[in-house]
Amino acid sequence: MALPAQDERTVPAAVLPDLDREPLDGTLDGIRTLLDQHGHVIVVHSGALPPAAERRLHTIRSLLESDRIALFRPDLPPLGTAVLARQLRQLASCDLGPGVLASAGRLLTHYVHCGAVLGSVARLDRVPVDLKAHARSWVPGSQFGVTAHPVPHLVRIGPGATLPGPDFGTWMLVAKGQFQSDWVGAHLAPAWKVLGLREAALPAESATWWGTGKLIEFCSYLPDLSVLYQLVTSVRQRVCHWCGIDVIGDRCVFCSAVPPPGPGGEDDPVRQGDPGRQGEYGMQGEYGQLGQYGSPGTYAPYRTAPESRTPTG
Repeated sequence: MALPAQDERTVPAAVLPDLDREPLDGTLDGIRTLLDQHGHVIVVHSGALPPAAERRLHTIRSLLESDRIALFRPDLPPLGTAVLARQLRQLASCDLGPGVLASAGRLLTHYVHCGAVLGSVARLDRVPVDLKAHARSWVPGSQFGVTAHPVPHLVRIGPGATLPGPDFGTWMLVAKGQFQSDWVGAHLAPAWKVLGLREAALPAESATWWGTGKLIEFCSYLPDLSVLYQLVTSVRQRVCHWCGIDVIGDRCVFCSAVPPPGPGGEDDPVRQGDPGRQGEYGMQGEYGQLGQYGSPGTYAPYRTAPESRTPTG
């Protein structure tokens, strides 16, 4: 699923539909054309993608013998994956190399909060569900609020029910399926202090991912390109010793190579727990985060007058 552009700078998405049903030659030609036009291709897909379609992606990468194709499957529900892909499309308009852009997906995943309102949790296997919640799934009219990322959490919706959310300013995207509930807009969004609320179509994979078609999926995220860019560029870059391209983080998304032993590599004492231990993305603190938005100080561009929470489409 490709979301509409966040702003005028958002790069258009190249959608690869029906991968498991389209002829292989046609898909190969399409990917080859994208490589010729852009040099590198980053494929972002949901964990609910059919296994045959995922195998097709790996087959294409092998047949083209290309290390310029990155296959990225974030540990996010379908709507969160679509939001993350749009953030990468926003960043693609900036002066970031392909390796840094592809690696940014892992970093930005930590700033996406995803969940859903479900009419049943009987088939939910992505989040721990206790026996009491399973039993309540059979009670007519029961509704459950669930967060799947970054921390799994489940509550039965009722008076005062809420879910843990982000401690920084975000917007929220809501995708409604064939299920009626105003809990997200009326209760959860104000509790999370979201600065804006938009609606989107429900991704095709959502029912599979959540185990039911009776759902409303939601995702809170950072919409501002300047904040995304600052988060990514505040992280130390290194050169992948295999691809030769600049990357951030501990693994190259294009070739899966990790830093070799030695200074800056896996045997570097700084990476092994010294007082100056660096985060996963090469800066002090968890996930390379120094300040509230990944840089020193208290930069908080969203602390303005709250915007309307009325869905705008």
